[in-house]
Parts: sequence; C-alpha cells; structure tokens
Amino acid sequence: MENVNTLPSDPRDHKRYYFHETRTRRVTVAVLRCFAWFIMKIEARGVENLPAEGGAILACNHVTNFDIFPMQLGISRPIFFMAKEELLRNPIVEYILRKGGVFPVYRGQKDEWAKRHTEKVLEHGQVLGLFPEGTRSKGRGLRTAKTGAARFAIKLGCPIVPMAVDGTHQVLRSFPKRGRVTVTLGEPIYFQPEEGALALTDRMMFAIADMLPSDLKGVYAEKPLGYDI
Repeated sequence: MENVNTLPSDPRDHKRYYFHETRTRRVTVAVLRCFAWFIMKIEARGVENLPAEGGAILACNHVTNFDIFPMQLGISRPIFFMAKEELLRNPIVEYILRKGGVFPVYRGQKDEWAKRHTEKVLEHGQVLGLFPEGTRSKGRGLRTAKTGAARFAIKLGCPIVPMAVDGTHQVLRSFPKRGRVTVTLGEPIYFQPEEGALALTDRMMFAIADMLPSDLKGVYAEKPLGYDI
C-alpha cells in the first residue's frame, strides 16, 4: 500500500551539496581575489566579531550583485550562500557554485528543501550568508527585512553577525579607477528568550544601519524613541 505521507522527490536531492571548503572553492576564491583587486579596494573592519568556529548567520545589506565578493574576500571563513534558482541553470556555473557552497532556492514559493538545507549548513558549523531584505536596494537604502534570518537563529541557537557593505554600487562607475568598498562586521547578536522573530529582525537591521552611511540606512534610519539594540 502506498504511503501517502511520503514527501515528493526533489531533483536537488540527486545532487551533492557540500558543507566544507572544497578545493574548487579555494581556487575560485583565489581567482576572484585577483580579479577583484583590479576593480575594488576592500577595507574590512570588525572581522574579529565573526566567531572563529561554529554555525553563524552573516546578515548583510544588499546593494548590488557585487556584494558577495567583498563579503567573502573580507573574511577568512567560507560563506555558504542561498541563491535564486535562476542563477544556477547553466550547468557549468551551477557546478562551480555548488562546489563553492551555494545552494538554490525557488523564490515566490514555500521552498522546504532550501529551508532544510539552510539548517544543515548551520548544523555543520558553517557560516551562512543571508540578505534579509530579500532583494537589492541598488543604493536606495535598506528595505524592510524579512524574518527568515531571525527564525533560523532562534531555531538553531546560533548568533547573527550583522555586516554592512558600502561602495559596491559605485565600483563600475569609478572604473578604470579602483572603487573603494568597505565591509564592516558588528558584534554578534543573540536571541533573547523574551523576543520573537520580528523583534530580533529589528535588532539585526538597526545594527546593520548603524554601520552604514546615512544615504544607505533607508527605512532603518531612525530608531523608535527609547529603542536600544
């Protein structure tokens, strides 16, 4: 008799995803570091705020598609990213990204596979890179964040490390001169028993806003009266 409770097979289950730093990833990052040197000067601040080991969520503002490069090149630990499925349709690109710890998510729907894989990344003690806004701001300031990062932090008991990236939206405009990009990491944020996902999300986003220039703070430019991170 057929088990009606069996979950349907997901094609992603037939591929291998990695929870460690592969040789392909090390080579790719080395190549990217050389390429990035020609177009941007990366200044990383507060890198000591990222725990040296254990699962952690690196929550960053999202200005352009270039953000992932200074994010990764600014720290020593590998970052595992969730990427929209459309970016992994080319088999060569998909292979390189998958070897690099990137995994796909189907946006606009409840993707249980991506949710489970995200939890596995943290359970394996790795750094998960997330953009809480869900989409690029294109230099127009922070947008209202989704609560996904906070929910993972609460469920897995891991810290959220706020990260602010500034300057990626100016890189191509300044070319051939190297653009200056600043990456700043704030102190880890831990879930408090009395707060929910929305309150934790607000703390995370105000922490990110505090590290950004005024033109990029967006909807988190002003804290409510009496608010304290």
